[in-house]
Formats: sequence, C-alpha cells, structure tokens
Amino acid sequence: MITESSIEIEAPADVVWRVFADVERWPDWTASVRRVTPLDGPELAERRRYEILQPRFPRLVWTVTELDPGRGWTWRQRSPGATTQAVHEVTPLDGGRRSLVRQRIDQRGPGGMVVGLLTRRLTRRYLALEGAGLKRASEAAAADDQGSDPDPAVATMGHDGSPA
Repeated sequence: MITESSIEIEAPADVVWRVFADVERWPDWTASVRRVTPLDGPELAERRRYEILQPRFPRLVWTVTELDPGRGWTWRQRSPGATTQAVHEVTPLDGGRRSLVRQRIDQRGPGGMVVGLLTRRLTRRYLALEGAGLKRASEAAAADDQGSDPDPAVATMGHDGSPA
C-alpha cells in the first residue's frame, strides 16, 4: 500500500534539505514525531539507524537504505510480516528559489497491508503535518538566512500541532 504527499515550499532546496535532513529536530516542527534517536550517529548516512517514536504508533527503528545528499533519502523499517519504506525527496523549482518536497510511504507484506489499511487516515494526517511543519520551518530558516526576522509563531510549532 502506497501513501504519498507533496508540498511546495518558498525556500531554496539547500535550506529545505538542511531542515529536513536534521531528523533529530523533527519534533521541533511536526506534531507527528515525538522523538528521533540516532543509533549510529546523527547525520544521515546509508546503513545508519534511527529509532522513531510517533503518537499512536510503537517505537520503530528505521535504517537508511539510500541517500542522495541534498536531494533525498529512503529508509526502511522491518517487522514480522511487514516492510515499510519511506522515501523523502527535495526538488528545486523556479531556478532554485522554491522547492517541492515529496514523501512516499510504501507498506508491503501481509502485515504491512493490514497495518496500511488500518492506519491510512492517520498516515495521511501525519504526512500532511510533516509537510506543513517542514514548510514553516524551511521558510523561516530561509528568511533567517536572508537576515530578516521571521515571526517566531510561524517558525515554531508546539508538539500539539499548534503554533507555539
């Protein structure tokens, strides 16, 4: 079962990548993730593992299987009867001034299909929260890089999904 999401962000791809690839900080900008714990080192790299805790899901360990720095990565989580793969892509738009972010969750195996069906609505909600949070955080980082003073209510989101 595949669930996809995309969002356009008013920030250069390098800024979006910097925010997106700093996976330990995801809880700072999305309510869909409570904690990301690197098990093999903080920077994204192939074969590195990250324990992720999300509301309403068990703690899961994801392993980076592909990495194209500045462009995207894939990580995979395996459970008995199920394999879930999550793809994250950042694409420059408009000569690099804006970006398109795509996320795709692919749940396979008998367990993956059942879990996918049972959690599809929640998965879509989480992808939407992640996209919106990444947009806010990236646009604030881009404004900060340009020397302006972004509105902190736009730049930060509380863990309940509301602006802090």
